[in-house]
Amino acid sequence: VRVGDLGKVITGNTPPRSNPELYGNYIPFIKATDISENEKYTYTPEEYYSEEGFRKYKTSLIPKHSTCVVTIGSIGKKMTMACQDCFINQAMNAIIPNNDYDYEYVYYLLKNNIHKLKNLDSGTASGRENVSKSAFMGMELSVIKDKVTQKRIGSILSAYDDLIENNQKQIKLLEEAAQRLYKEWFVDLRFPGHKGVKVVDGVPEGWSRKQIFELGKIITGKTPNTSKQEYYGGSIPFVKIPDMHNCIYTISTESTLTKLGADKQKNNYIPENSIMVSCIGTVGLVNISSELCQTNQQINSIVLKNREDVYYLFFSMKMLKTLLDGVGSNGATMINVNKSKFSSIEILYPNAILRNKYFSIAKPYFRKIYYLSKQISFLREARDRLLPKLMSGEIEV
Repeated sequence: VRVGDLGKVITGNTPPRSNPELYGNYIPFIKATDISENEKYTYTPEEYYSEEGFRKYKTSLIPKHSTCVVTIGSIGKKMTMACQDCFINQAMNAIIPNNDYDYEYVYYLLKNNIHKLKNLDSGTASGRENVSKSAFMGMELSVIKDKVTQKRIGSILSAYDDLIENNQKQIKLLEEAAQRLYKEWFVDLRFPGHKGVKVVDGVPEGWSRKQIFELGKIITGKTPNTSKQEYYGGSIPFVKIPDMHNCIYTISTESTLTKLGADKQKNNYIPENSIMVSCIGTVGLVNISSELCQTNQQINSIVLKNREDVYYLFFSMKMLKTLLDGVGSNGATMINVNKSKFSSIEILYPNAILRNKYFSIAKPYFRKIYYLSKQISFLREARDRLLPKLMSGEIEV
């Protein structure tokens, strides 16, 4: 069948920015930039329509459980299922399944075939990837017609995504708990025994201000020669900015290096429990390395002198854009923080007793986060292996 046979297809649109009254907080407005490649739903879009915007564009309303696929920009990667009624922008097409198709099945059917969009790219004058609505609707898919079987397939695959989502919610709660204590002690300065401590120029007695380079070795990543195939595809994780989104520990990476490739830049090895910070383009993503790895040149890493500073520094680096106000960056929009500027960032450094106490309290939270992150990685791998087998009928349900 063609995509157009699955149900009604709606292309989104963006209300004119010259009419701000169309924007508000009434109903979600999902853009391609809001969507994560690793998540089924998009719960926190950047923008919402107002009630007036809803009334004006209600014929383009996307019902809950529709499948929305990005068809302009970076195609063949991003899609989402509507977790509630919403609107989408013009970079997406939504499929509202008809009565012949189970909505979960349609989502996973498109997920299994999303790579085919690359073959339909017509391009544009600006050079952006683009698949027209007619081309999208005409894309051919092999489907299972029996709706009972469709529902079984959808329920099997959605069980994995439900577990992934539950784990992500637990991670968020654990991170928030550790961050609340960090803020209380080190931002609001309501740490144990704070009432008897003098504070001079924002620094409690016994604390100090330190630049990042004083806390550990700073390593700026590097990309091995991409024309050397023998450098890639090994067991050493090679971290890039897309790998750092929506996670704390970088458990899985899109690219890996062989020992030969990594040893070509031996000084760039990042040990486990180092702090990795994105510093070019998307500035301010912070991860903790889960194992020995390397990164590309867009990431600066801190190999800590004191390993027990790891959780304190993780949250300190999450405030990177605020900290950068004191050192500046290359470019007015903070798109590049080079090694020297990164190294010179100054942070408040508590006394050893307080830092060690915070480490001991935060450690169980982060150990649980690491365990849940590993589980998410295993669940995604299992789901992605099952997906084509279920869709092709290789595995019967």
